[in-house]
Amino acid sequence: MVLISSRVLASAAAAMALVGSAARAEPPLAIETLIRGGWEVTGYVAVSDNRSLILFKHKEHSYLVQCSVLIDVMRNPRLVTYCYELR
Repeated sequence: MVLISSRVLASAAAAMALVGSAARAEPPLAIETLIRGGWEVTGYVAVSDNRSLILFKHKEHSYLVQCSVLIDVMRNPRLVTYCYELR
């Protein structure tokens, strides 16, 4: 029988609680949400044939948001977007 120390169990429980609270804290950013929230496109670059980067700014925030957009006809969904804050 394998015995697990209470310290290891407590550490694992604390880590799971942090991950769970971080996941619940904010929904993922979406381009539609950013535009509705007053964010403006401040930069755009086509990295390759099917990937682009869009940079957003907001007059009330001191950070930028960058979105990576992938268009791939072989995937479902065909449009994959990942947005993150640049602080």
